[in-house]
Amino acid sequence: MDAQGRGRADNIDPADQWVLNPNTGEYELRLTPSAPQSGVPRPRRGSPANAGPGAGAGTRARRAPERESPPTPSPDVPGPRRRRGAPAEPPPGRRKGRTKPKKSKAKKILLWTGGSMAFVLVAVSAAGYLYLKHLEGNVSTTDVGSAGKKGFSKDEAFNILIIGTDKRTGAGNEGYGDAGSVGHADTNILLHVSKDRTNATALSIPRDLIVDVPDCPTKQSDGTTKVIPGTQNVRFNTSLGQDGRDPGCTMRTVKAVTGIPVDHFMMADFNAVKTLTSAVGGVDVCVAHAVNDKESHLKLPAGKSTVKGEQALAFVRTRHSFGNQGDLDRIKVQQQFLGSLMRKMASGDTLSNPTKLFSLAEAATKALTVDTGIGKVSTLKDVALELKRVPTKNITFTTVPVLDNPAEKVKATVVVNQSQAPAVFDAIKSDVSFTAVKQKEKKEKAEVAARLKGTRSAAADIRVDIYNGGAPAGSAQETLNWLQNTEGVLKSSQLGNADATLSKTTLEYSPDQADQARKLADLMGLSASALKPGKSEKNSQGLPAIVLTLGKDFKGAGVSLTTPTKAPEVDKSTADKTVCAS
Repeated sequence: MDAQGRGRADNIDPADQWVLNPNTGEYELRLTPSAPQSGVPRPRRGSPANAGPGAGAGTRARRAPERESPPTPSPDVPGPRRRRGAPAEPPPGRRKGRTKPKKSKAKKILLWTGGSMAFVLVAVSAAGYLYLKHLEGNVSTTDVGSAGKKGFSKDEAFNILIIGTDKRTGAGNEGYGDAGSVGHADTNILLHVSKDRTNATALSIPRDLIVDVPDCPTKQSDGTTKVIPGTQNVRFNTSLGQDGRDPGCTMRTVKAVTGIPVDHFMMADFNAVKTLTSAVGGVDVCVAHAVNDKESHLKLPAGKSTVKGEQALAFVRTRHSFGNQGDLDRIKVQQQFLGSLMRKMASGDTLSNPTKLFSLAEAATKALTVDTGIGKVSTLKDVALELKRVPTKNITFTTVPVLDNPAEKVKATVVVNQSQAPAVFDAIKSDVSFTAVKQKEKKEKAEVAARLKGTRSAAADIRVDIYNGGAPAGSAQETLNWLQNTEGVLKSSQLGNADATLSKTTLEYSPDQADQARKLADLMGLSASALKPGKSEKNSQGLPAIVLTLGKDFKGAGVSLTTPTKAPEVDKSTADKTVCAS
């Protein structure tokens, strides 16, 4: 406020009267007093005006109440200043026929605007709540039981299975998918997001991959659970829809094929591609040569184009314009499309545009069916924010390594390439990036790696107690037999189950047993992170022994437990680059 306006209520900006209350976190309207207040406190109503020091705060006057006299101004305190041009205040005392003073125009405006602002703030808060509830109503959920997790953690790596079905719902979809399809798993991407959010891997699973679909407990509409029998040597896409299978069956099939546990799923049909691409204003794609596909009605010139709606769906569905016109080449086109969609959704053009954001929220929530573990909009927001932390240059798209099905003369399906795929699956399970990322905590990693550096004892000198801490039943005895009979570790004993369940196998030892620990780590195929320097325990003969506790990662006696530190070389692309489909 400038000097000329000091003390004038009509120069106060109404917005300045809203003050944040730190105790409640809400804004409150605080109006300026109509006149300056005296610095001398008034006596409390009902207490004697001339009460001395002996009068307690609770002393009450017994005589009939009378009007309080105004306090005598202190000579050091100036009296109220009269505004220029304002009439003098009448003397204190009884005022007969007193009329109610009119509020100034400035105060009327202030009170009116203040009330309006309060209404707007309440209305916005209420609207935000109602809109959130509205979005909650858009999301469809499926209870997949034990196939997934019950909730979402922002502190862990997570795996989400993204499923695109070929169910032809909605107008304009007659030209796509199988007629009358119940909604098979047509497009499948297992998205792994690393624990430290430095990288992510999107692993495409071909729909024509031959797999064994396991038995699947499926929730029915009446609340009961029906177990749908598994089938062997069938296409992966039949893990959904066929015989009433739900997305939980597809999640279980992914785990059976790859060994990678799936935490959650997100499923969408053809309409999702249309609505999402329209909501963000189109997705940029690139083709190496002009396309005029009579089957999908896709027409694109060579080079870059922006597609949305029906044209975007035609782009991801066509299989006759690229490569050998098969599903594997279409997967590459879909990966390119998803990378571009990710870039567009994370762009400033989208995030800074309220209209696009609202459209995107509506389209995404209406298009998706998810498991109950992430079925709330607030949880879906958390998932999106965690994924947003991953740089697009470190989001890798790749496909399960496959071979043509040797059982077929006319090649129509594929099988897992057992010489290449296990390394890919292990890298994902071990949270290893397929792109070069900055390694955090290098010093700590170097210290861990140093545990394997040094001398090794002879196998006969290793004294070890073996516990089962989460491995299959009988694993401790199996390991004992293998160590004694095959590796010559004769001073070993099996002591049953450990007190706690471990996800990974550990080897604890005292400093003077480090040479024994390193030798046993070599025999067991243990990584440096499995070694835990600390204290040993005394065995049944009262001698110090290192402690081997078999965790859930135990794969069998003699099978190496070393986790990969580097991902294998694969055919891949990243979400930050545009690759022209050819």
